Amino acid sequence: MPGTQHEDVATDRLRHIRTITDVSLGQLDADDMLVELLDRVRDILMADTAAVLLLDEGSDELEARAARGIEEEVRQRVRVPLRRGFAGRIAAEKRPIALDRVDHTTVSNPILWGKGIRSMLGVPLLSGGQVLGVLHVGRLGGQEFTREDAEVLEIVADRVAGAVQSRQAEVERTAADVLQRSLLPSALPAVDGVELAARYVPAERLGVGGDWYDVFTVPSGQLWVVTGDVAGHGLAAAAVMGRIRTTIRSYALAGAEPEEVLALTDHNLEHFDPDKMATVVCAASKPPFDEVRISTAGHLPPVLAGPGGPANLVELEAALPLGVQPGISRQSTTVRLPPSTMLFFYTDGLVERRDDSLDVRLKQLCAAVTADEPLAVCHRVMGLLVGADDADDDIAVLALRRSTEQEDDGWARTKQYQADYRQAAVWHNSSGPTEQNSQSLAMPMPRNPSDRSDPVVRR
Repeated sequence: MPGTQHEDVATDRLRHIRTITDVSLGQLDADDMLVELLDRVRDILMADTAAVLLLDEGSDELEARAARGIEEEVRQRVRVPLRRGFAGRIAAEKRPIALDRVDHTTVSNPILWGKGIRSMLGVPLLSGGQVLGVLHVGRLGGQEFTREDAEVLEIVADRVAGAVQSRQAEVERTAADVLQRSLLPSALPAVDGVELAARYVPAERLGVGGDWYDVFTVPSGQLWVVTGDVAGHGLAAAAVMGRIRTTIRSYALAGAEPEEVLALTDHNLEHFDPDKMATVVCAASKPPFDEVRISTAGHLPPVLAGPGGPANLVELEAALPLGVQPGISRQSTTVRLPPSTMLFFYTDGLVERRDDSLDVRLKQLCAAVTADEPLAVCHRVMGLLVGADDADDDIAVLALRRSTEQEDDGWARTKQYQADYRQAAVWHNSSGPTEQNSQSLAMPMPRNPSDRSDPVVRR
């Protein structure tokens, strides 16, 4: 009889394991699977309550996300700090814990002892040694949980951890994609004298990351073009990208120049996201858009192509990315932009490949960029540098061409333009031009645009 009893226990345990690992559960979505697993584990362990709490890494707290028998835990979004109470101890120590007394001395959640629970068993939800949360069950009758019960609950925890990871990854991908697409311009602005086109392609395998482009105008008529890349992928990178984008827009709207915008954004990133890093290039141009002021923070330089001439990388002052060494001085470079000149911006996902050197890829990019219509240039660049390959990293590109249909009233169009021209003639000025150096560096106005047809880069 003892042998038969032992065999019955083993048979029951095998049946329980099969119930928990039933492949049909995989057909349910993550939330329904959690509820079904909690119902099954209550039946198997003859428990009255079951709950899953997930770790919020930002606050180091466990939050109730699914429950059966104590649904109020979820409805009230109960939170338990790590290392405190029953669930907090399980997560901190990464091991099963059983209680034969449930009161304010052993658990931090009053719902549990208020419910009349007399005994509890909990196990950590683990993935690769990292804590995702806690699964616990409870009994009202007071019957203590056994080691065998703990082993069964750990099997359930493995299945729950897999469901949680799948659900979190799905939610994060969806949220990151929605967030990033909402932050990319829904339409490029219509600006007289400038033609624009852009492309964005998320990474095929890594999902949405922190690459972005932005184009906007401020009330003065100044046109801004920004491309950037936040380190990392997923929702966290997309969220940081959104904050940097908003910060840059705010400082640009306040009248700061590109180098000032980057310096202020760097300070902002240090304060609010001290462990984050991003590369950014900012370019600003005032009507009639014959010059553009560019400042970079560790980002790859744009490509400049004149009509009928070769394309080259713009020679920008080397600078560290945002978030590396806040407080450093930022510089800018002023680039001439005669009619029909193309300025092409991009992120590193376009040119960085494991099996190719960066120099080779940049040469290929320069060969692909011409002063043609911007949309055609985007098509050509993506076709030659991406082709049919899956994108290993996010790719953002933006093509800006000064229109060929420029009114030609000579260079002295208005007093305002003369003033803008003198200000743009200040080279590498990180703090804005003074009256003295604006006058000393101002160049004589040529009689017509043909006198300065070459897109000379001035630093």
